[in-house]
Amino acid sequence: MEEEKKSSLPVKQIFVNDVHTYVSKHVAQIIGQIEAPEESDDDDSDDEMPSPREEPAFQVVGTSINEEKVQNVHQVYVSPSREELQLLLLDCDIVVYCVTESASQQQIEEATWALSVLQDQMANFITRRYFIVVSTLMTWTNFRLSDINDAGLPVLEEDFLRRRPHPKFRKHNELEKLVLKLPRGKASKLKGYVVCAGFQYGMGENLFHYFFKVSWLMQEPKVPIFGSGENFIPMIHVCDLGRVVQEIIKVKPSPRYIVAIDESKTTLEEVVKTISEVLGPEKICKLLPEDAIKMNAFKPEELDCLNMNLRVDASIVNDYLAFEWTSEEGLVKNIKSIVKEYKLTRQLFPIRICLIGPPAVGKTTLAMKLCQYYKLHYINVSNMFDEKISHLETTIATEEYEEEVTEDALAAAQDQLEYINRTLEDNEGVLSEDLIFEVLREKLFSKGSRNQGFVLDGFPQTLDQAKAVFADESQENQDIDLLSKLPWYNKFITPEYIFALEAPDDFLINRVQELPDSVAEKMRYTQDEFTSRLGVYRQLDRAPVTLLDFFDHRELHPEYLDISSDDSEYTSSMKKIIEIIGEPKNYGGTPEEEAEKKRIKEEERKQKLAAEAAERKERKMAALAEMTGHYEDWKKSLGMVLEQESEMLEAKGLPLRNYLMKHVMPSLGEAMLECSKVKPEDPVDFLVLTPQPVTKRVSVLINLSVFKVCSAFRRLNIFYGTAQETEQRQI
Repeated sequence: MEEEKKSSLPVKQIFVNDVHTYVSKHVAQIIGQIEAPEESDDDDSDDEMPSPREEPAFQVVGTSINEEKVQNVHQVYVSPSREELQLLLLDCDIVVYCVTESASQQQIEEATWALSVLQDQMANFITRRYFIVVSTLMTWTNFRLSDINDAGLPVLEEDFLRRRPHPKFRKHNELEKLVLKLPRGKASKLKGYVVCAGFQYGMGENLFHYFFKVSWLMQEPKVPIFGSGENFIPMIHVCDLGRVVQEIIKVKPSPRYIVAIDESKTTLEEVVKTISEVLGPEKICKLLPEDAIKMNAFKPEELDCLNMNLRVDASIVNDYLAFEWTSEEGLVKNIKSIVKEYKLTRQLFPIRICLIGPPAVGKTTLAMKLCQYYKLHYINVSNMFDEKISHLETTIATEEYEEEVTEDALAAAQDQLEYINRTLEDNEGVLSEDLIFEVLREKLFSKGSRNQGFVLDGFPQTLDQAKAVFADESQENQDIDLLSKLPWYNKFITPEYIFALEAPDDFLINRVQELPDSVAEKMRYTQDEFTSRLGVYRQLDRAPVTLLDFFDHRELHPEYLDISSDDSEYTSSMKKIIEIIGEPKNYGGTPEEEAEKKRIKEEERKQKLAAEAAERKERKMAALAEMTGHYEDWKKSLGMVLEQESEMLEAKGLPLRNYLMKHVMPSLGEAMLECSKVKPEDPVDFLVLTPQPVTKRVSVLINLSVFKVCSAFRRLNIFYGTAQETEQRQI
């Protein structure tokens, strides 16, 4: 009975504006998890509030500019009109408007209008309604320090009445004041809350996205900070902001103005430096704020937010609201989980590829194409060592980098360079496997390889090399017998896509023979060297346990590509690889590359339209030719029918003609001669009424002839009509 009673209760609705935007989307997802609010300790809360057991669940509805579904949002209304939006607002028990620092003027005006609509209809409300506005701390930027006893201390949350907004955020401040002016007490049917939020981070990022993107791309040696970076920035995880709103709906605290920030007191420099160290090049540089506009890094209003300097002691959230924080200690302390959220939300997953195959099969060419298409890092053993030595020599140049490289780092770089040079001398310029493994693992664990991914070109070549390179050091202390039974490997550096390129020996030998001598010597493709290298590869490939078995046993099944055709562009191989891997999982190319892709797509679209138009024209011409042929056949058939009909009529009319010539025409001719002699005024009356023998006989003949002729014509018409109908039915 209790469950039936609970299910019969009306479902309460919560409205959230613009659920397609960053803040509103995540706030709606969090508050959509509400099952039942707790009883409020507020002394002016509703008397008619039911107990938690009887409280129905909430349904979240919202507006959006598209039909994309949002988790935990019951229904999304796409771009409703003001009349439709007014009806929707009046049907909801709780209205939440998110107008943070990224909100447009149109959103602020809509929130102000929505509040006025609810105020106008407040007298008609049966139960209390709630209006919650999520604003921004940019309304505190010009806080008068003269009002504070000690300017060196953080401002208090209770001093919100003394706040002064940034000039660009006066509309936000006016909206906050309108909400705070709503009447208090039990008689009020509309209660308002202002949640003044710090700058949001997490779940793919919004304001701080530029720093994450530059760090992840690793295209710049340093991550820029626009300004001094010494300013303190109040922040909060966007999910924690949603939980603050969620708890306000459930608890309905007595304070109407709540500052929502985490416990961190960090500067912009600390934030950017932490992001760069965990995700990027581990270095930062300071630029002028004007450079951000020139570089299209930030909009002016976003730059104003990043240059804000404010520390606030907020206590209402901890005193009145109880929930499990996602990042209570802030971005710097929880950077690893924040970076994980960032990659997961934006689907920035590394693509790790390994190309295996005999010499001259085209591994390097295909690897370069894959790196260009997927924006991956190319790893080749010889090139890798050249880059490593160049990097160490640059690091040791202390006269240029003495301010950025510590003494320990300089000493380590110098020791490593000496070790590499000594190893090369001892082995007569040949790299030892241990050195290759060390440098290669360092490359695989680098930020770029961990962020975007890599393409391994022709290495490892043996099973033992694969075990050494992709070893999981965390399992070194485990039992040897247990370890031997496990398909161990390091999942962070082991390729997940293995492609084995195959081609017959004759094809490879012919390809090498067509190369110029200079190119063959440079690539070690001379006749003796190539034959030896090809033989070694075939021998390793015929071993009981091969390199491909290493990946196969670890459920990383290789894909085999046939390279026995003269496709120098590797079009079919690239197509098959893209079908297996999928589309790139990164930010795409540079603006120039994106423009080129757009141009190519536009050309392909035009070519497709032209081909479709040509095909339509060809089909039309073919149909017209077919219709012309059918018309000529019909015309020919019609002529044959008319000719047959004429012949038939002529055959039918022959007896009548003979009768007229034998019996009618002689008498009629005689009468006409007589009539021409007399020349009467009415020849017909003359022939009929004149009593002369001739005319009398002619009159009789005329009457008789006319009667017979008419009868004959009548019979002929009947016969002809019947014959014509029969022909039509036969046709």
